Amino acid sequence: MLQRKPNTLRNLHILTQFALLFNLAVIVWGAYVRTSGSGAGCGSHWPLCNGEVIPRSPELATMIEFTHRITSGMCLIFAAVIAWMGRVATQGSILRRGSRAVLLFTLSEALIGAGLVLFGYVALDPSLGRAISISLHLANTFLLLASLTVTERAAHQARFGEAAMTWKKSGLSKLSTTALGLMLLVGVIGALTALGDTLFKATSLAQGFAQDFEPSSHYLLKLRVFHPLLAVLLGVFLFYFGDKAVEERPHDTKLARLSFSLKALVAFQLVLGTVNLVWLAPTGLQLFHLLTAEFLWICLVMVVAQLHGLGDEKTQECVANLPNPLTTAASACVSLPESASNPADGSRVSSSI
Repeated sequence: MLQRKPNTLRNLHILTQFALLFNLAVIVWGAYVRTSGSGAGCGSHWPLCNGEVIPRSPELATMIEFTHRITSGMCLIFAAVIAWMGRVATQGSILRRGSRAVLLFTLSEALIGAGLVLFGYVALDPSLGRAISISLHLANTFLLLASLTVTERAAHQARFGEAAMTWKKSGLSKLSTTALGLMLLVGVIGALTALGDTLFKATSLAQGFAQDFEPSSHYLLKLRVFHPLLAVLLGVFLFYFGDKAVEERPHDTKLARLSFSLKALVAFQLVLGTVNLVWLAPTGLQLFHLLTAEFLWICLVMVVAQLHGLGDEKTQECVANLPNPLTTAASACVSLPESASNPADGSRVSSSI
């Protein structure tokens, strides 16, 4: 059973919201570290910066890299607190597992980042090892954002006494998995494309195309051809998935809003990607393109969570019609965990978040 700690749930919900937004900013700043060539700003030292805890008389590249390390460390603190506060939830619940996943992926994010520095996969290094590390970094980042998003949704439902989030199979389970997998794949290829744009800058669109199709070109340049093509295919698929999700739950107004937001973000991202290509990927536009991709990924996760992760609609309706405090009549509606209500503070807490 979930312990009745409405203050803890409120604080957990607020913290996960803040941590999600903070991580978005840290991810974008990390991309700026790459585009500015500041990845070697602290040398090959980690966790120290040029052998010092706090660098003295740092250069600009050092300040950029050191700022990223400090903010990344703050993310780790937030993740540890979220995992600790998540103990208020029932063992095995989505809220509890999600809070632990946040800590797990934050730790792996830090380890991958450390590996980039210690192995010298920074600055102008074009090695295969760096490409693999960047791919793992992007995949882990998306999984971290997904964990934060699901945990925030579960904490919200717990805080406001909504039906507990439980994973339910759907006729669109395969489509959901495919959508998430394709988005992850296109994101990884996008990260490699951005790396190629940073390492091998073109002075004109014609030169950029010539680099892409030159037989002796670096493999990162050859990958740039696939990213826009896969992005368009992904966009078409996400439009289809959004429509099918609404058809699956035609009376779910929240899902309809999320589906509309998903399609709007897809359209905007495709336009943004086209502009980024034509303008030869300037730093500011690269960062905005990445940020939009993060919002698109979060929106997709929310669509999947809304489609698969809500408590039974009949349960929600039954609980909403019961007087406070909730009586054992809740068990007569459906055989799901009992819910509790605290009329003193107006907050209701579900027992199996």
